Order: sequence, then C-alpha cells, then structure tokens
Amino acid sequence: MDIAQARTFLEIAETGSFVAAASRLNVTQTAVSARIRTLEDQIGRRLFVRNKAGARLTPAGERFLRHARTLVQAWDRARAQVALPEGHTDIVSVGAELSLWNPLLVDWLGWMKREAPGIALRVEVDVAARLLEAVHSGLLDLTVLYDPPPQGPGIVVELLHEEKLVLVTTGTGDGLDDYIDIDWGPSFQASLHAAFPHLSAPGISVSHGPLAFAYLTGTGGTGYFRQSAVQPLLDERRLRRVPDAPEFSHSMYMVYSSRVEQGLTDLVRYGFRMSATGPTPAH
Repeated sequence: MDIAQARTFLEIAETGSFVAAASRLNVTQTAVSARIRTLEDQIGRRLFVRNKAGARLTPAGERFLRHARTLVQAWDRARAQVALPEGHTDIVSVGAELSLWNPLLVDWLGWMKREAPGIALRVEVDVAARLLEAVHSGLLDLTVLYDPPPQGPGIVVELLHEEKLVLVTTGTGDGLDDYIDIDWGPSFQASLHAAFPHLSAPGISVSHGPLAFAYLTGTGGTGYFRQSAVQPLLDERRLRRVPDAPEFSHSMYMVYSSRVEQGLTDLVRYGFRMSATGPTPAH
C-alpha cells in the first residue's frame, strides 16, 4: 500500500463520495476507483459500499480508518523531520484543543520563535480524542487539553495552569433568564446541570469563548467565564459576580509521551508555562 491510496481512502471517508474525493485530490474518478480497488485487494476486504447517495464505509473500512490516519500522519512527520528547513536543528510537533489555540498556542509560537529559533514547529488544532491518539502513536510530542484522561503507561499528564470558571453578569439578580451557554466540555455541563437543575434551554449557545465574551460585553447577559479573563471588567464594575453561584475548576493540562527526547520536551513545557502565565482572554 502507498500513501496515495491511504490519502484517497481518507478523502472518500470524509466526503462520502468518489467524485468529491477526485476533485479534492485533483485526479480523475477512474484513478480514485483504481486506488481503492488496489487497496481493497491488498487488505482483502471491501472498504466502501457505493450507491446513488455516494459511498459509505463498511465495518472493515471503519476499522481501517484510524490506521489510515496514522499512516498518513506518520509519513508527513517523517518527511518533515528528514527535510528540516535550512538553519533548523530539530522539529517539535504539538497540538491543542480547538478552544485553546488563542491565545495559548499563539503566545507559545511567539515564545518558541524568540527563544528557540532553531527548532522547526508543527502545530495541530483538533478535538481532544484525536490529539490524544496522536500522542499515543508518537505523531505529536505534546498536546494541551482541558480535561485529559488519567495518566497511563508511557503517557505523562502535567498541570499547566489552574483556572476557575465563575458566573458573571451585566445585569441584576442572577441573570439566568439571559444565560449564555458556552461549551466548556462535558464535565462542566454535568456540574452546571447539577448546580442549576431548573436552568431552561438558553437562548444563545456558543462553542468559542472569545465570541461569547464579545457578545457578553457588547450585548449583555450572563455566563460562566474564566476568572482571569473577566477580572479586569469586574474591577471596573462593568461586570459583577452572581452572588452565591458555584465556581468550577477548568484547568489546562499538558499531555506528552515519556518516550520523547527529554531536553526537547522540557523546552516545550517551559514555553507553555511561560505562555500560560500571561494575560488570558475569555476562553
């Protein structure tokens, strides 16, 4: 099997269509069909069921999906490490959850550029499950998450920055009639529902903290935000804490493999610690 076959498989799995995959890969539909036919012959299993609606994975295709991603990612990483840009001595691959790229990842990239200009950087932003899988498989050296799993064999989980979510409002009273629902993850949602079992379905739900924060300050409302983000507005009395509302822990963690070169990992971890101690916006 070659990498082109794996990439083609992944494109079809994502788009649900041989035609769409051919367009994305800039090849003919005949070439796409030939690659998949060859791949199925090599594996000895049918990977897709084709019909008028497109293409869907068979059970064998579902099982192969994770391995195909790993193959493509491993190839991309090997190619990057072998072909380091001129003037660079090493490469580091890190990841972060979608809601952590700004400002943490932005600040870390700037810190690495200033303090370790000889290190080439590869950065991924994705959901937690795929980032953890990439760390386990060695495709990422380190990832930053909100709610990591327990530390396991070969994997180190390290607290990066302790943070609390606090309930703030622009109005009076508890403000729950104007509640802004923010996706802080399943642990937070479970705690929220336990604390406010009668909280009705919110009129607005936002998956990204900075957007919710802009809405709060521009339009008004009530919501849970990081204390370090809202503290300046609390000091200015533009916001106020909702009395007696519970606080929830929502700290950031670094997850990395114990097999990664220690000196490089130490540098990356130190850079993240320096970046995490700076001013932090709403998410």
